Amino acid sequence: MVISFIGMQTQEVKIQPRVKVVLRSDAEQLDEVMVVAYGTAKKSSFTGSAATISGDKIESRPITNVTKALEGQSTGVLTTSGSGQPGEAASIVIRGYGSINASQDPLYVVDGIPYNGTLSSINPSDIESMTVLKDASAGALYGARGANGVVMITTKQGKEGKTNVSWRSTAGWSSRAIPEYDMVNQKEFVQLTYEALRNGYVFTNSYSWADAEAAARNSLSTNLGGELYNPFKNYTWNQIIDPTTGQVRADAQAAWNENWMDAILHNNAFRHEHQLQLSGGTEKTKYMFSLGYLNEDGILTGTNFQRYSGRANINSEVTEWFKGNMNVSLTHSLMNYSQYDGSSTSNVWYSAQFISPLFPMYVKDMEGNNVLDENGNPQLDYGEQGRPGSYNDYNPLGNLVDDKSYVKNDVASLRTGFTLGSDSDNFGVFKGLKLAANFGMDYRTANQMNYMNMYHGNQAAAGGLLYKYNTRMQSYTFNQILTWDRSFGLHSFNVMAGHEFYAYQYEYLNAAKSNLVDGILELRPGTTITSADSYTDKYRIESWFGRFNYSFDEKYYFDASIRRDGSSRFHKNHRWGTFWSVGGNWRISKEAFMEDVKWVDNLSVKLSYGQQGNDNILKSDGVTTNYYVWQSLYDLGWPNGNNIGGMVSSLENQEVSWEKNGNINVGVEASLFNHRLSINAEYYNKKTTDMLLSYPMATSTGFNGYNANVGDMRNSGFEFEVRGTVIKTSDWNWDITWMGSTVKNKVLKLTNESPEIINGIYSIKEGMPINTFYMAKSAGVDPATGAQLYWAYDKDDNGNITNEYITSDYNKANESKYYLGSRIPDLYGSIGTNLTWKNLDLSVLTTYSLGGKIYDGLYRGSMENMYYNNNWNEHALRRWQKPGDITDVPRMEVGGTYATNDRWLIDASYFAIKNITLGYTLPKAWMVKAKLSSIRIFASVDNLALFTHLKGMDPQYNFSGSTDYSYSPNKTWSFGFEVNF
Repeated sequence: MVISFIGMQTQEVKIQPRVKVVLRSDAEQLDEVMVVAYGTAKKSSFTGSAATISGDKIESRPITNVTKALEGQSTGVLTTSGSGQPGEAASIVIRGYGSINASQDPLYVVDGIPYNGTLSSINPSDIESMTVLKDASAGALYGARGANGVVMITTKQGKEGKTNVSWRSTAGWSSRAIPEYDMVNQKEFVQLTYEALRNGYVFTNSYSWADAEAAARNSLSTNLGGELYNPFKNYTWNQIIDPTTGQVRADAQAAWNENWMDAILHNNAFRHEHQLQLSGGTEKTKYMFSLGYLNEDGILTGTNFQRYSGRANINSEVTEWFKGNMNVSLTHSLMNYSQYDGSSTSNVWYSAQFISPLFPMYVKDMEGNNVLDENGNPQLDYGEQGRPGSYNDYNPLGNLVDDKSYVKNDVASLRTGFTLGSDSDNFGVFKGLKLAANFGMDYRTANQMNYMNMYHGNQAAAGGLLYKYNTRMQSYTFNQILTWDRSFGLHSFNVMAGHEFYAYQYEYLNAAKSNLVDGILELRPGTTITSADSYTDKYRIESWFGRFNYSFDEKYYFDASIRRDGSSRFHKNHRWGTFWSVGGNWRISKEAFMEDVKWVDNLSVKLSYGQQGNDNILKSDGVTTNYYVWQSLYDLGWPNGNNIGGMVSSLENQEVSWEKNGNINVGVEASLFNHRLSINAEYYNKKTTDMLLSYPMATSTGFNGYNANVGDMRNSGFEFEVRGTVIKTSDWNWDITWMGSTVKNKVLKLTNESPEIINGIYSIKEGMPINTFYMAKSAGVDPATGAQLYWAYDKDDNGNITNEYITSDYNKANESKYYLGSRIPDLYGSIGTNLTWKNLDLSVLTTYSLGGKIYDGLYRGSMENMYYNNNWNEHALRRWQKPGDITDVPRMEVGGTYATNDRWLIDASYFAIKNITLGYTLPKAWMVKAKLSSIRIFASVDNLALFTHLKGMDPQYNFSGSTDYSYSPNKTWSFGFEVNF
C-alpha cells in the first residue's frame, strides 16, 4: 500500500490488520521560503548568507525589545546583554566591526520597508519571522544602508480559512541576572581603611611603623564620618583597632548593616503581557488584527515600561492581475527611567554598589537607632549631618523617589502597496511580468522629561530644575519595482528593476527652567530659563537598483544585483555610489553521480562577492548621526550679550564620499541521513575601504580634524551550524543545534600622518585588531614594600624596545605600554535543544564565548580606592600587609597613584543559560468538548545563569571590552497560556 500527501514523503507499507504510518516532511518538495531583499527566495536557491528566526522562538522569551531575540539564534551575530531598563535595546554587530567612526548598526526592515520607529514599539508577538542578511549577495540591494547587515522583520499575516481568535497572556517576576561584586563587610572595611591610613603614613610621610599605626587609629574618625557613622557603638573609632594585633576587635558589634543596593532594588519586579489576535480570510482577502498590552516594572525602584500596541495587516487579491496590501501599526509607550549614568555620584549604580558599608540608608541617633518622623517612619539619611566625601545631601533611594524622568513615545507605521500582473497562463507573453508600487511611512513623537528636585541634590539651591524635550521624526520610502519571473523547461529567470526614494526628517525642541513650584512638573511656573534649543535634521537617499536571477535544472543558480545610491550627506559632485554583488550556488546532490548516495539528501556549495556602502558617519560622541558630513558648519550657540555669536565647528571637505565594504562569502550546506543531520559552514572576508574618519589636524589650528575617506580594515572568519535530530518517533522528537562563529579583525591602513589612533586604554593601529588594549603590564607586588611593580623598557633610536626591567615607578610604566589583546573572542555561539514528548515540549538555549579580554574598570575602582567612602572588593583581603608577604594585591592605599595596567584585564569567556521554556498543549479530545481549537500553558526562565571569570562582571556589556556603572540585565521567571478559539 502506498500512502502519500502533499508536502510529505511517500511511504510504502505492507497491508496488515492494523497499520501505523508516520509521514515525514519532504524537504525537496516543501523547500523553505525565506524573506530576502525586495521579495522571497527558496533557501535551496539562495546564493548569499542569511539566517531565519521563526516567530515561535521569539515568543518563547519574555522580551520587550526585539533586538534581544537575536542572541544565540544566528551565526555571525554578536549582541550585547543590553540594559536591564525595561524597553531598552541590545546592540548588534554582524560579522565583525565594519567601521571606526561610522555606525556599525545593521539596517532594520519591517515588512519590506526600512524602519525608523523605536524598536521597543514593535510587539514581538506580532512577528512571523526575522531574517538576518549577512553578506553582500544577500543585502547589496539595500546598498547604502546594508553594509553592516540587514535584519528583516516580517509581521504575521492572515491565512485562508475561518477566523481564528487567540488570546495569549504571560506574567512574570524579574531580579538581577548578574550577581553583584563580592564586597567586604563592615569590619573588613574598617580594617582595610586602617591599613590604608597606616601605609600612607609609612610610605608617604616616612613615619615609623609604630607611629603610623597610632596615627592611623586616631585618623579613622575623621575619614570614616565621625562617631555618628560608627555602627560599632561598643567602641569609638580610636579604640576599634586593637593596638597589640592591629586588627578590628573581634567583639565589636554593629548597630546597623544597611545595604544601599538592597534598598533600591525591587527583586520581584512584576511583568505582565497580553495579546489578542484575530486572523483568517478567504481565497481573495486575508487579514490579521492584533492588540497588545505590556506592563513591566524594572528591578530598579521607580523604573517601568508600558506599551499599548495595535496592528492590522490586510492583503487582497482584487482581481487575477491586481493585488493590494495595507499594514498599519500604532504604539504608545511610556518609559520611566533614571536619568543619571556613568560615574556621576547621583547614578545609583555607581553609588549604591561601591559605597562604604558603614553609611546607613536611614537617619540614626548616637545609639544607632532609627530617628523617626512625626508619622513614626524612618527618615532617609541624606548625609546632611556630616557624611564625608562627595555623598553629602544625597540618598540613592531618595534620588529615585524625588527625581523623575520619563519618555513617552507615539509611533505609527504604515506599509501599503499594490501589484499589477500575474503568473497565470491566461496572460500569455505577459505571464510573470509584474509592476509593484510600495509606500512605507514611520512617524514618531517623543515627549521626554527630566526633573531634579528642589529639596536635595545639586539643584536644591536653584529651587529644582525641569527639562522638557519634544522630538518629531517622520520618514517615508516610496519604491516602484518591475519584475519578470518565467521558466522555460529547465531554465528559470527572475529579473527585477526598481527605483526608490527615502526621506527622513527629525525635529528637536527643548527648554528648561529652575526655581519651580513644588508638585507641578511643568515649565510655566518656573522663574528662570536655563536652556532653550531647537534644530531640524534632514536626510534623503535616491536609488536605482536591479537584480538578475537564473537557475538551470534546479542545480545551478546564479544571481547578480546592482544599486546606485545618491546621499544628501555628500557634496553633489560625490553624492552617487554604485554597489553590486554576484553569487552562485551549485546543488551537488542533484547531479547524476550523486543518485546512488542515498544518505545525502542535499549538498550545495555557494560563492558570492559584492560591495556595499556606508554613509552613516557619527559625531564625536560616537552615538549621534552626522547628516552634514562634507559641509563647513557654524555653531551659533555663542551669543555676545544681545548680539548673535557664532564659531566655526567643522571644516568643509567636498571630496568626502562613501565608505565601501567588499564582502566575499563561501559556504557549504548539507542535509544528511533523511534530514536527521544538517551542516552549514561558511567563510567570509569583509574588507572596508575609504573609511569615514576624522582626519587628524594639529590642535594649534583650532580644529582636531575634518571628515575624510581614509583607512582600510578587514574582518574575516568562519561560521558553522550543526543541527541533529537525536530521536524521532511518533511520540518523541529531540533535536540539538550547535552554532559557532569566529571573527578576526585587522586594521590595514590609517592616515599617512598617523598609523595609530590612541584613545585612553585603546589603540587602533595598523596591523592590529580594532580597540587593542594598550597599557602598562603588571610585574606583581614588591614583597618588601607592597608596592605595585610594572614591566618597563627603554627604546633605541629606531624606536625598538630594549632593556626590559621591573620598576615600581608608575611614570616609567606609563611610558612603557604594551599591546595586550582585545575584546574580540576566539569563538562564540550557542547550543540549543528542543524536546517534545506527546503534548509536552521543552526548549533550552545557551550561549557561550571563548577568548577575548575585558578591562573591568568597576573592579579596578573597588581595588584601587580613591576615596575613603568607597568600599573594597573581597579580593583586596589578599593584600600585602607586612614586609615579606608574597601576594598579587599591593598594599592598601586610598588615593594612591597607579599606572593603568593589565591587572584589570579579565578573561571575557562566559557561558550563559539564556532561556528554558516548558510547555504543555492540552489534548485535542478536551478541546473538542470545550469547543476550542487549542490551549497551551507554559513556563519559562530567561537569563537563568551566567558563568564568568569574575563575579559581578558583565562580559556582554559592550563590544569594546569595558564596563560601566549601568542598569544590570534581568532574570525573569514567567508563566502563561495561549488559547485559540
